Amino acid sequence: MDTRFLESFTTVVESGSLAEAARRLNLTPAALAQRIRALERELGVHLLARTGRTVKPTEAGAAILPRSRLFLREVRDLRALAAGEDIAGELRLGAISSALTGILPDVLQGLSTRYENLDLYVVPGTSKNLYADILGGDIDAAVVVEPPFPLPKTCGWQMFREEPLVLITPAAMERTEVKDILRREPFIRYDRNHWGGRYSDAYLRKLRIRPKERFELDALDAIAVLVDRGLGVSLVPDWSPPWPEGLALNKLRLPGSVLGRRIGLIWLRNSPRSRLIRAFVDEVRRTGWGDGTR
Repeated sequence: MDTRFLESFTTVVESGSLAEAARRLNLTPAALAQRIRALERELGVHLLARTGRTVKPTEAGAAILPRSRLFLREVRDLRALAAGEDIAGELRLGAISSALTGILPDVLQGLSTRYENLDLYVVPGTSKNLYADILGGDIDAAVVVEPPFPLPKTCGWQMFREEPLVLITPAAMERTEVKDILRREPFIRYDRNHWGGRYSDAYLRKLRIRPKERFELDALDAIAVLVDRGLGVSLVPDWSPPWPEGLALNKLRLPGSVLGRRIGLIWLRNSPRSRLIRAFVDEVRRTGWGDGTR
């Protein structure tokens, strides 16, 4: 059995879409469908079924999914061990959306130039979900917001940057006291279910301000666009550029001592890909993201 066929199957299930899975695997949808059919012929069962616009595993597909994921992890472990001291093999890396556009492009460019035998598979997600993926062994490491709880000793943590909270307002709005703006203007809240969103909630509680809440979103780019349109103001981390282009915003610093969200890397210390993870951290430092200069 070709392990690439199993990987194709699990990726389709994870993404819920043949088109999205093909994009992640850098395949055409036709080539991906051919892999799935070959795997189904080998196993003698149908593994996937369409439900509307999404693709879900059949009963047989759901039955083999956990073992398939375990088998693929073991294959990746074998490859990592066989590579010895070489920086080679696959590193499955999770990243929050702001890191995907801010930190990762420079780092991935450097790694691809420096290590031609290193394969990187990047999984987008929220900090909370990516942390669960690390503990479950689905990914090797993730660039996330620092968890709001002590990490277990089995996990490593390397901070890359700290992003202070800022108040963003439409550029045309008069710059007055931060407290007055928060009390007066409609408020667009960064989702409290996100680890990063808890910082703005804590700041409002500290000031004992209950803003006139209009929206609650989990996408920082979308929040910035809504503020630009004059629909409200927001407390957001001053995330790594780029920000959306063409926006006219005021970015106001908050008075007093304010905790910002910390962005860094989490991984399992006993990972067989520790060598690849160290190479990633070293490249982050080379680009300047990990030393506070960017």
